[in-house]
Amino acid sequence: MPKGLIVKALSGYYYVEEEGKRGGKTVQCRARGIFKKKGVSPLVGDRVVYSFTENGEGVVDEIEPRESELIRPPIANVSLAALVFSVTEPELNMQLLDKFLVHIEHAEVEAVILLTKWDLLDRLPEEAAARMARRMEELIALYRRIGYEVIATSAKGGFGYQGVADRLADQISVFAGQSGVGKSSLLNAMLPGVSLETNQISQRLGRGKHTTRHVELLPLPQGGYIADTPGFSQLDFLELGVEQLGWCFREFRSYASDCKFRGCTHIHEPGCRVKEAVQEGLIADSRYEHYLLFFDEMKDKRRRY
Repeated sequence: MPKGLIVKALSGYYYVEEEGKRGGKTVQCRARGIFKKKGVSPLVGDRVVYSFTENGEGVVDEIEPRESELIRPPIANVSLAALVFSVTEPELNMQLLDKFLVHIEHAEVEAVILLTKWDLLDRLPEEAAARMARRMEELIALYRRIGYEVIATSAKGGFGYQGVADRLADQISVFAGQSGVGKSSLLNAMLPGVSLETNQISQRLGRGKHTTRHVELLPLPQGGYIADTPGFSQLDFLELGVEQLGWCFREFRSYASDCKFRGCTHIHEPGCRVKEAVQEGLIADSRYEHYLLFFDEMKDKRRRY
């Protein structure tokens, strides 16, 4: 039986692209009833085995094991999350960036941080531009030290775009980030011939806003796909337990194993190696402060739910 990739889901139909024919014609499929009985739904990004019916449509018979699964947007086998933030207009929100990174770590998906609008620093007074550039250099150094890849980009002259295109090659990628940071400009450059409106790929975050627009994989010229999705509509920590939060801060892991108490929350316990690492400057204050904020937010959510 043929194998393929679900590249779109809409109104109970799954559109499957035949294996080895990227960007080609898709087969409109229904899912076998057995999936519903098992409480499983095929997702965009699933690699599947399918068969044909007499009328030329298809049936999804089998879903191959998933490498990853995101809840919002509902998509499987994402291998890269591109987190898009601007250096100015709007100013970079580190708390939101760290919140995204927690969710991406929990989903066990690789992340790349894309910093846009570098050309806008030229519009600032010299002293302010120098101050902002120093802040960005410190931020880039911080996240690279933790182990994240950071790529600087600018719509002016397409600065950094080739580096982004190379990073997206052969991946299934999702884009997310602050509103108004230039995601659409970046994505239009990655997808020649496809015009994406501002906010079409990632809706404004953290406002409880949600859209039911369908999820679709768009093929990239250099191989791989970008998920055109309604974005991460809410980052509410409902899928994440407080005991998992520390693990989602990548730089905590090597210290957490040396904490005095197993299951240490890195907040009140004596002999906490993570807190010691913060005091020693080995873990950034901003990251630890955001950990405490998220921990309180999660505890508050648990009380309410």
